[in-house]
Amino acid sequence: MSEQLQAQILAHLKSAKYRPQRERGLARELELHADDQYHAFKDALRDLMDGGRVVFGARGAVMLPEEKSASGLITGTYRHNKRGFGFVVPTDPSGHADLFIPEGSNCGAITGDIVRAKIVNRDLRDGKEMFSGKITEVVQRTQKKFVGTLAKQHGQWLVLPDGNALTEPILAPDAASRHLKVGTKVVIELTTYPGESDERPAGVITEVLGEAGEKDVDLKSVIVQFNLPGPFSEEVKDQARSAIDSFDPEVERTRRLDLTDQMICTIDPDDAKDYDDAISLRRLDNGNWELGVHIADVSFFVPQGTALDLEARERGNSCYFPGYVIPMLPEILSNGVCSLQENVPRLCKSAFITYDEDARPIGTKFANTIIRSAKRLRYREAQAILDRAEVIPHPQGDKKISDYEPAVMGLLHQMNDLSRRLQKRRQAAGQIVLELPETELVLDEQGKVIDAVAEDQSFTHTLIEMFMVEANEAVARLLDSLQVPFLRRTHPEPGPESSAKLRQFIQVAGFRMAKDIDRKAIQALLASVKGKPESFTINLAVLKSLTRAEYSPQIVGHYALASEHYGHFTSPIRRYADLTIHRLLDVYFAAREKPEHSGGKHRRSKIVLDDCPTHDELVELGKHLSFTERRGDDAERELRQVKLLELLKNHVGDEFSGVVTSITNFGLFIQLQTYLIDGLIRYENLLGEWWDVDDRAGVVRGKRSGKQIHIGDQVKVIIAKVDPARRELDLSISQLLGRGGHGNAAVHQTDKPKKKPKSEKHAPRGGATRRNQRSKRRGR
Repeated sequence: MSEQLQAQILAHLKSAKYRPQRERGLARELELHADDQYHAFKDALRDLMDGGRVVFGARGAVMLPEEKSASGLITGTYRHNKRGFGFVVPTDPSGHADLFIPEGSNCGAITGDIVRAKIVNRDLRDGKEMFSGKITEVVQRTQKKFVGTLAKQHGQWLVLPDGNALTEPILAPDAASRHLKVGTKVVIELTTYPGESDERPAGVITEVLGEAGEKDVDLKSVIVQFNLPGPFSEEVKDQARSAIDSFDPEVERTRRLDLTDQMICTIDPDDAKDYDDAISLRRLDNGNWELGVHIADVSFFVPQGTALDLEARERGNSCYFPGYVIPMLPEILSNGVCSLQENVPRLCKSAFITYDEDARPIGTKFANTIIRSAKRLRYREAQAILDRAEVIPHPQGDKKISDYEPAVMGLLHQMNDLSRRLQKRRQAAGQIVLELPETELVLDEQGKVIDAVAEDQSFTHTLIEMFMVEANEAVARLLDSLQVPFLRRTHPEPGPESSAKLRQFIQVAGFRMAKDIDRKAIQALLASVKGKPESFTINLAVLKSLTRAEYSPQIVGHYALASEHYGHFTSPIRRYADLTIHRLLDVYFAAREKPEHSGGKHRRSKIVLDDCPTHDELVELGKHLSFTERRGDDAERELRQVKLLELLKNHVGDEFSGVVTSITNFGLFIQLQTYLIDGLIRYENLLGEWWDVDDRAGVVRGKRSGKQIHIGDQVKVIIAKVDPARRELDLSISQLLGRGGHGNAAVHQTDKPKKKPKSEKHAPRGGATRRNQRSKRRGR
């Protein structure tokens, strides 16, 4: 059987129609994706790989060995590491794995540049083929502007760039004539790149952001660094106003399913302004449930092809920062007529999903609707109602249960009941839920971070997420049944290399994992570490082993959600991908109204959707939206890190609890448990000891003392140095606590700061202005 499967796989790989893809996609093409067939398929594929007859390219794409670049030339995106080396990520994922570029071989390339590289070395390491090379040409510069701090050295004006994309100082000769002070944050545009001549990189100052530490300077810096969009043009804002002016809810009421008399509510973070989803729920006479997920009908106000639409498409998504949002749509839409505010008529696209007693979907229908939200609830407020708390937190003052209408409380308890059944069903199907808590930054009136507190963990976050996932899946099932290409949210299963690395890491951390890593094995692993100090480290390792979800029309499925068909439908205010789905629903509604589909005694013919985007158009759009999503996430992560580092500058010398999250050949990474940020301890600064490093086993051993430090060990650390501009946090260990966290002997620390350590402090909850991360991740 195995030989037959191997022959079948090889024949398919050799066929002209085959386009390299990951294991699951290949199995689907061969119709070997059912559970009983897939295991045999994987065994056959593994045998072919062990025999060198197939190889895995970038992102785990399966291909024949001869398909690798015969010339040894690779075109891709360069990613630079601050330690000098880097990687080229191939533009064509089927062409090659990421190519390692040693220090001094990058031809002056900067992170993000499109480059051409040549393979110069092929080695076998741990039985695997490893490639290294050098960049021969910078094809396209993608970043010209950099943010940095103005400095003066040996009579020359320089800009010391923030971050790690470019680590060399930039000459700024025009600074002398601008009467600027040393320490000012500026934007500099390069005129000479590194590697173009024997001279240092140079540029012209194009914008002065202000003194380091001033209000919004960090925010402005990140906006420039990631090339994020600025204000909307007057044309775009005028079109938004025109769309609002032409909106007449009474006219639309006659064209839509009127739900304004139904009990519908929203649940969002305290500081949310754009409410794009609302929920209704009722028990049917036969005991089944009918869930209504009502999503703001943004497509009504954003006609396709207009300047407003093109701007939203270019932005791709909204970007959320602590206390600030760069919206995808003008705020008169996103925070106004498109927001499902309490007690006002709003247009929606609604999904009605019928469930049986075990929360299995047994029927779905869709409609253009008009609703009136009866109640705007907040996550903690809704949770307190479910918990029947004596005091209900509310921004305008604490409330009591008696202050809420019985209908609102009844709806909320029904939502709680159904969501828990949905959660149980989805977990049984293999849905992977990672516990990666985040901190909410607490800002003062000047926008400065004064503390960070653990994010709200109320179940009401999960409650809403369950409903959003169900609605997204329902729409994807509909569009797939109509056999039209649409922008799916794809999440491939991990490749063999990622799974192997995860298994090794888990073993290093002292846990066991099944030989075949599937969703059930990952679920069992996560359950085994739940509530333990190592939980965050293990959850993070699982996250890193998973491929990043993207937008694509390819039928790949969503691995983490255990979903065969999945798309984004529930957040059109802040994601353009959702808007494309809404427009397809409009085409579906129009086709459904045609005479041949209007019902009656005769059997209806299959609905055909016309004027839909082509597969190739969606491929290109998916690439763009995946890029803007990554850009926004990276920018938010960067600003959060900068603000936390600014906060920690006030805690140099203070002691915190931490966990060893990574062991490298140059030092240990420790995560501060209070702020969930990683700091570095270099070996030369670690306990005045010489260390043997076994990064594969995840342990370092002191040569003189015999002390051992493992991944997952708990420690006490002291903040030694903070450099926000370089995004660096240096720590020193004051006490090793080990796996159990019960050590009691402080260790001698040769580089301990002179400042007397203070006890770890926790600020009271409240005052956080950052939009809750879970609400942003609704629907995965």
